[in-house]
Amino acid sequence: MTSIKTLILRNCNLTGELPAYLGPITSLRLLDLSFNKLSGPIPVTYSALSRVNIFLTSNMLNGEVPSWMVDNGDKIDLIYNNFTNDPRTAECQKNAVNMFSSTSPLVANDYSNVSCLSSYICPKTFYGLHINCGGTELTVNGTKYDADSTDRPIFYDSRNGWVSSNTGKFMDDERSPKGVTFGANTSELNIADPILYTHARLSAISLTYYALCLGQGNYIVNLHFAEIMFSDNETYSSLGRRFFDIYVQGKLVVKDFNIVDEAKGAGRAVVKSFPVMIANGKLEIRLFWASKGTQATPVRGVYGALISAVSVDPNFIPPKEAGTGSGGGSSIGTLVVAVVASTVLFVVLIGCILWWKGCLRPKTQMEKDFKNLDFKISSFSLRQIKVATNNFDPANKIGEGGFGPVHKGTLTDGTVIAVKQLSSKSKQGNREFLNEIGMISALQHPHLVKLYGCCVDGDQLLLVYEYLENNSLARALFGPQETQIRLDWPTRQKICVGIARGLAYLHEESRLKIVHRDIKATNVLLDKELNPKISDFGLAKLDEEENTHISTRIAGTYGYMAPEYAMRGHLTDKADVYSFGVVALEIVHGRSNTITRFKIETFNLLDWVSYYQYTSKP
Repeated sequence: MTSIKTLILRNCNLTGELPAYLGPITSLRLLDLSFNKLSGPIPVTYSALSRVNIFLTSNMLNGEVPSWMVDNGDKIDLIYNNFTNDPRTAECQKNAVNMFSSTSPLVANDYSNVSCLSSYICPKTFYGLHINCGGTELTVNGTKYDADSTDRPIFYDSRNGWVSSNTGKFMDDERSPKGVTFGANTSELNIADPILYTHARLSAISLTYYALCLGQGNYIVNLHFAEIMFSDNETYSSLGRRFFDIYVQGKLVVKDFNIVDEAKGAGRAVVKSFPVMIANGKLEIRLFWASKGTQATPVRGVYGALISAVSVDPNFIPPKEAGTGSGGGSSIGTLVVAVVASTVLFVVLIGCILWWKGCLRPKTQMEKDFKNLDFKISSFSLRQIKVATNNFDPANKIGEGGFGPVHKGTLTDGTVIAVKQLSSKSKQGNREFLNEIGMISALQHPHLVKLYGCCVDGDQLLLVYEYLENNSLARALFGPQETQIRLDWPTRQKICVGIARGLAYLHEESRLKIVHRDIKATNVLLDKELNPKISDFGLAKLDEEENTHISTRIAGTYGYMAPEYAMRGHLTDKADVYSFGVVALEIVHGRSNTITRFKIETFNLLDWVSYYQYTSKP
């Protein structure tokens, strides 16, 4: 296909290096290989593509960014890759090359590392963020919304401490060489505050809003949407469908979001809210269009992600800014001395009290290890956890995991959480605790449980997860009578498929290849819609070198372990597949794999299946 002009292979799970043979194709005008798993450097032959629109967004490409791209390239996007941090990538945009977050390390969705913003100096600390996406500055109900009306791929709002990055080209719209990045309403809006929704920001591939200067604390992120470009009438513009994904702090929070479905019609507003904890001043909001829904018709340049406004509000009372004043020289000097003396006395007093209470004790080895690893997750204080769980009230206990007890809690912003506490009697220790944090913090998938953060305080080791209303699959299938859930066959099939998709992500789709090692019914949790989520990654193993197998000590649960792993310690992803098969049998049969009665009689599900497999008549 040497005369090809447009090649789009987006979100296709492609692996390996970029093929050098694309370089000599002189007819090529657009190359889009974004959102795959391509690795390695950019081939030398690609210098022949300097006048081609190239989108390599969100891969694992490394090496140096070629000089021809920066100096002579047309519209090129390299964001969310792993290129070398050198002078070429020191700027988020150079000429027509977008390099925002192009040097992040190979950890999934590492939102906090944008090297081209490392020298950014915050004008002050902000306790909120309000953006009128695609529109001019305006005030709504006393709240000022910043303007977002530039057509540049990278925009810095230096006064208000945020940056936006917009990438992509609308293939069917040649009205502007840069592509159309704004939307305007085409019909009357049935909305309470229509001025906030008359304009919106469009993105053909990926749109990121990145705040750098937020004060520490809990916030509510409100994303405002309204479908203002498609309609509900009987014309051709009512045929369009828009789907896109929403990420907050690098985590997928909404998959295949459809504004019309959520708002119950076009021209109606819908606000999606997400609680976040800001610890390092940074917040990332990203919208990603995965090429689903309408792509070219009925209206030119209207598909892709669409957002009307962003508002981020603190879930606490922000500190007031200190005022300034003037006065006489001697009186001011006396006042300063008095203030300094009282401050020193106060600090000494507080120090004595903290020492007396043991708060100034040396850091434990666990605290030092955790700090050295620098995980990119939120850190909760022990006091926050105690308030949320009512001091680990037994009435809030919802289960017992491999680490220890699990308690339900509610944060001050209303977020319901599940707190996993490492017990002194636990068979799993500090290494497994850190392993679970490292594994799950680098993974985001609808069928993996979400980790909100952790608490390491002396001998207190706590993991803070999302709360799942229907507890574990084991309780639903064969727990006490009052906890069992009547599961019809479509629901059982949905649970099986969901677990399989979670494992497929761990084994094949994640940037980190992981073997869970402890897949069982108690480690599969169910949300309120009975969607399964794999949990408990304390025993998971990382296969960093794509080995055919890993020789390791045996760990897991007997009855679920693959024979070759249990006997010889040879671990591959097939061990998880075997465990999944046992869980699938339990789901179909409705009974646990192994049940012991009266210390004598034992029911083994695998033996039972094998017996009927070989004794049943055709």
